[in-house]
Amino acid sequence: MSGAQILRLHTDDNVGIALVDLKPGEAGASEAIPRGHKMALEAIPEGAFVRKYGQIIGVATADIVAGAHVHTQNLGVGTERGGDADTLEIQPIAPASVRDSFLGYKRPDGRVGTRNFIGILTTVNCSGSVAHFIAEEAERSGLLSDLENVDGVVPIAHGSGCGMAGQGEGYETLMRTLAGYAQHPNFGAILLVGLGCEVMQLPVLAAKKELRDPSRFQFLTIQNAGGTRKTVEAALPVLRQLAETANRTSREPVSAEHLVIGMQCGGSDGLSGITANPALGIASDMVVAQGGTSILSETSEIYGAEHLLTRRAKPEVAEALMERIAWWEDYCARNGGEMDNNPSPGNKRGGLTTILEKSLGAVAKGGSAPLEAVYKYAEPVDRRGFVFMDSPGYDPCSVTGQVASGANLIVFTTGRGSVSGYRPVPCIKIATNNDLWARMGEDMDINCGDVIDGVPLADKGAEIYRMMLDVASGRPTKSEAQGFGRVEFIPWQIGAVM
Repeated sequence: MSGAQILRLHTDDNVGIALVDLKPGEAGASEAIPRGHKMALEAIPEGAFVRKYGQIIGVATADIVAGAHVHTQNLGVGTERGGDADTLEIQPIAPASVRDSFLGYKRPDGRVGTRNFIGILTTVNCSGSVAHFIAEEAERSGLLSDLENVDGVVPIAHGSGCGMAGQGEGYETLMRTLAGYAQHPNFGAILLVGLGCEVMQLPVLAAKKELRDPSRFQFLTIQNAGGTRKTVEAALPVLRQLAETANRTSREPVSAEHLVIGMQCGGSDGLSGITANPALGIASDMVVAQGGTSILSETSEIYGAEHLLTRRAKPEVAEALMERIAWWEDYCARNGGEMDNNPSPGNKRGGLTTILEKSLGAVAKGGSAPLEAVYKYAEPVDRRGFVFMDSPGYDPCSVTGQVASGANLIVFTTGRGSVSGYRPVPCIKIATNNDLWARMGEDMDINCGDVIDGVPLADKGAEIYRMMLDVASGRPTKSEAQGFGRVEFIPWQIGAVM
């Protein structure tokens, strides 16, 4: 691609991607076309399909002349989506000939952590401030400063837990999320803090058999403790006891099969599906080849590209994915939304026009491995290989679900420049273009913009994979170094707030 101005991704495509800002007359452009945006390679009559990646990304809403800018003014989503889902292409990934390892924290349940935090997990928004007070006092007093194997204290506060039904889909989703965080392998121990009168009752969560080890799990209720000050005072010795337990575990070499990667894209642009996402797909396949797990999510952002996943899945797995797609169609209809509410304004400025186009690029993160299983939001992932977890496209909410499902590393591609972090799990940020890398390099861990300059995707995928192993072994990411991860715990809130 080095030196090119227009990139045609597939021989069936009738649009190409501008790799630089084009002026009228340059590379056949009949008008100005921004970098990352689409140019018509031929005349496209109104009502005709527009194709990119060899796939339908929408229909022309007006006659489009060759060389014209193809975007929101002349491209709509139409009614056609997808492709031939009946063509099965299940090709297992061959096991790696060399087994890799990283330095991780072994947990009693057989999973492995990439960090060793103490968590303060809240059942309800009403206990969120107290959780932060406890963490702040522990830090101020140096309570854990002599424990070299403990990475710190992470308060997990959120906006729900009450004003909701005590049963049903919304309650079950939040319960799965909290239980998933409480058991997460990146927490060496957990203090759970409730208010006392909330719908999401602490004793119900504490009753789970996985949380019955008092050396790793302790519980406090603010109302029973006598208020804020007394809860903070009671928490500090408990926190110290939990931290001493966690400190007995140190990093040791473990197989790369214990990697569980949550894959995300946010603030995507017209190059996301060309550079960073397919490079991450190669890295995902490398994780699978090691016997590890990679998780794709954001159901509303695979819409229109689901056939690329179902054709790589056994019938029962494909059926489970299509059931989630149908749920989303109904969910949007019931709530006055539509599946083409994406791309976002920032996505459109970056060159993405329809949800079909965005989804085709997003699915590239999933590489080529067979789809092994489909999970509900925050449901524990118990299968190795490439899997899918249902979630909204809202990045913090989607990552929250992946972490609850067991992801011990997040890899996040961005074209516009997303800044976020997801303690207790480290997040690797990948830039899709050179301009973003130059502007926001302090927030990005890897640049994939050089794929346009000629760096092979295979080499870039291998670079991402090597960084996964380094970060899993303790190397801090840019978002960790800047202290991100304090406000990005966003459980998916389903149902009425009452």
